[in-house]
Amino acid sequence: MENENQKSLTQSEETIGTTIAEENLVPNEEQFSTTSTYDLDKNSIRYAGFWMRFWAYLLDLIVIGSIERLIVKPLFRMLEIPLLEFNMFAPISIASAIIFYLYFVLMTKYFNQTLGKMVFGIRVIDLKSEKLSWGTILFREWIGRFISATVVVGYILVAFLPKKQGLHDLFTDTSVVHVER
Repeated sequence: MENENQKSLTQSEETIGTTIAEENLVPNEEQFSTTSTYDLDKNSIRYAGFWMRFWAYLLDLIVIGSIERLIVKPLFRMLEIPLLEFNMFAPISIASAIIFYLYFVLMTKYFNQTLGKMVFGIRVIDLKSEKLSWGTILFREWIGRFISATVVVGYILVAFLPKKQGLHDLFTDTSVVHVER
């Protein structure tokens, strides 16, 4: 009797396995898109939401502030350039802006992610092609961030759009996704 129960249990497991395999869990060709290598399996793409991107950005600001305090400020003191001017065209303001944009542009170009994005496991992708071009990155990081910073809604859009895109992402057809580890 015990052997019969084991046989019926084994047959039930086989039936369940066959039923699961028949339920279209294996993707068919219609589910694939040939426009981008990132879109090969749309079910595997997880777009990074507002809070994940926010915390990554805050970490990036800490990194940029550290670079400024470790390199720029000592250099300015050594060259006797004033640090306490508070206008947009002060040398310290210009140096800070250059560091800020160079950090985001170079990290995004060479790694598709900044240090903050690396820590939180997210990266920037181009929704149309496999590789981010210089033009896309420069527009996204320079002009797009300026527009998004002046129009605060540009960042808040991330919370509401299906592909979690900010205004700067919409202009460049990019998005930020989770990296599968």
